[in-house]
Amino acid sequence: MSEALSNIVYLVIAAMALAMAAWKALALFRDATPTLALTVSMQLCGSVVYAIASPIGYRSLGEVTDQPSFATLPVYIGILVCFSMGHILTLLWDPGLRGKQFALRRAVTVWCAAYATGAMLMILFFSLADLSGPADPLRFNTAFARDPMVLMFLVVFLATLTSGTLNTSRQCRQMRLEDPQLQRSVRAFGIAMWWVFGYVVCSAPAITFAALGNHSIDTVGVFGSTCGVIGTITLYYGLAGAAVGAWWGERRDFEALQPLWELVVVSVDQNLAFSAQASRNRGLGVNVTFRLHRRVIEILDGIRALRPWLSPAPLEAVYRLHDRHVRSGGPWRSMPEPYLKAAATAAALRDAVEKLHVARRQQRQPHPVRPQLPDGPAVLLPGENTPAADERSRLLILSKMLSHPLVCDALSQPAGASMHSQAVSVEGT
Repeated sequence: MSEALSNIVYLVIAAMALAMAAWKALALFRDATPTLALTVSMQLCGSVVYAIASPIGYRSLGEVTDQPSFATLPVYIGILVCFSMGHILTLLWDPGLRGKQFALRRAVTVWCAAYATGAMLMILFFSLADLSGPADPLRFNTAFARDPMVLMFLVVFLATLTSGTLNTSRQCRQMRLEDPQLQRSVRAFGIAMWWVFGYVVCSAPAITFAALGNHSIDTVGVFGSTCGVIGTITLYYGLAGAAVGAWWGERRDFEALQPLWELVVVSVDQNLAFSAQASRNRGLGVNVTFRLHRRVIEILDGIRALRPWLSPAPLEAVYRLHDRHVRSGGPWRSMPEPYLKAAATAAALRDAVEKLHVARRQQRQPHPVRPQLPDGPAVLLPGENTPAADERSRLLILSKMLSHPLVCDALSQPAGASMHSQAVSVEGT
């Protein structure tokens, strides 16, 4: 890459890493964990490294320190720090090691010591090197390779980087996670390590030739930085892939719950909503997790508020129509139990909301009035004992079933549409 192109690419990656670090930092504030802290630190470090490694940053630091090639030291040390944190991150991700705390602590300690030793040796050799002469941000490795201390500096750097990337790749290849999104991210992480190792493959022969006085393949060494860029982008995808997938899934689920939320919250009592702007998608970019959890809570509150108006008739109508259509070969096949229960619940809720609206019209009240529990046993909806961790999935199915033909048919039946066939008594409300 030319210096002009390198400036653009490196600074774009630096900005991208900084933005990702800021995004991850928001999650870190909500849920401080070692893996999130490492991820944020690695991305911040990567942002600084690429900003300094860009030719404009490299030359600027050289002017400030009055040593044209000084920026090489913080850049290469920063690269080792980034990949050491990435390596430790994969150790913490590994479910096999998480169950063996002693083995995990030992592995983390050994690798931290190895990376620290490599960094200290690099600092020592760099401080003893003769770096007089103009700076070349893209060709430092080959421009100064004939200096013994620079050569030792580069040998330690490439050896440590090789050991780290190959072991991290092996760790990722062996790891098996239950979450498919995390598994894809780990796979991308492992692929990124091979691209970074490509930097070593390109740099090692170029440095060897340059140390012997032959600069015919210096360009191969420069191409190594391209491998490093590809590896970094792949690495950031691995870090962000699962998080972006989870964020997108939460945003999709928030919108999918909108019909159910409008039915049992907006149509029942808008005071159940967290705010007047709760129905808008504004703020989902950075606050989607809170908004989604809040939406689930509001829906459950709305369903509880509808309890006095629930009738068993719509539930029975759904089950009866389903059995009839299955026996007669109707337009749909037998529904899985979760979907059938959701259809019955959807019919009961739609029926209850309609009865509530009729009651309010009969009372001629300008403002909604919370219904009081009537005498008699309450109607239990299917799935009311769902564990909290599974409520989101249940409500998503329920929201989807609100407009299902089976629900509409059940509500059109005299036995299922009590709001159409019965006068609603408002006595005691």
